[in-house]
Amino acid sequence: MIGMRSPSLYSHFDSKNAIYDAMFGQAWTLFLDEQRGRLEQLPQAPREALLKITEHFFDFSVADLARYQLMNQRSIPGFAPSEAAYAPSVEVMRNLVGRMHHLGVTESADIDLYLAFAGALVDMQLANDPGGDRCRRQLLRVIDMFADDVGLPGPSLRRNR
Repeated sequence: MIGMRSPSLYSHFDSKNAIYDAMFGQAWTLFLDEQRGRLEQLPQAPREALLKITEHFFDFSVADLARYQLMNQRSIPGFAPSEAAYAPSVEVMRNLVGRMHHLGVTESADIDLYLAFAGALVDMQLANDPGGDRCRRQLLRVIDMFADDVGLPGPSLRRNR
């Protein structure tokens, strides 16, 4: 794992929750650093840009199940991230909402829907096809359906069936 025995680890952290807190903050900081670089390189077309944003989140999430669970699910009883550890996730959301507004998605309910389906696809992938691409293959379809619903311009991302 990390090459330390429990007594050594606890000389650096006060408790298990402090370890989880550090891991939570580190994970969101890593995602934030990647997000910053990617947001500057998005395609101009709104649908394509939204697809790239979603692919990044999806790929980052499925790459490490334990990290995804720590970041996005409340699977550790009694753990809540500190304000400092939580700050990178807040910035990630601020960046995402700003970019979505730029793309033309401005309603809070629409952003909530986007977050729900992106997270659900990750959950389905991790639960039913770990290491595969079953749910990732649905991203084009889901982004097109969402874009159609919220009125994002541009041609369909999917090929005709």
